[in-house]
Amino acid sequence: MSMPEMPKWYDDDGQIVSCTEKVKVMTENMTELYQTAQDAFEDALLMGCGERQLRDYLLALIEGLENPYRKV
Repeated sequence: MSMPEMPKWYDDDGQIVSCTEKVKVMTENMTELYQTAQDAFEDALLMGCGERQLRDYLLALIEGLENPYRKV
C-alpha cells in the first residue's frame, strides 16, 4: 500500500482551502508524516512487534491528537 492521494482540504465551515502556499505546506506535512510513520512501522516489524498492535497504536496516536485552537 502507498500513501493515499491528497484530498482537497476544507475548513470547518465547508469552504475549500485554496491558498496555494497552504496546500503546499499541507502536502509536505502529510508526506513527511506518512514517511515517518512508515519508517517507524517497518522498524517495529523488524524488531518483532506485532502488526495488529502497531496499527492499533498508530490509530490511537492519531486519535489522541489535541486541537489547541478549538473554539470554546
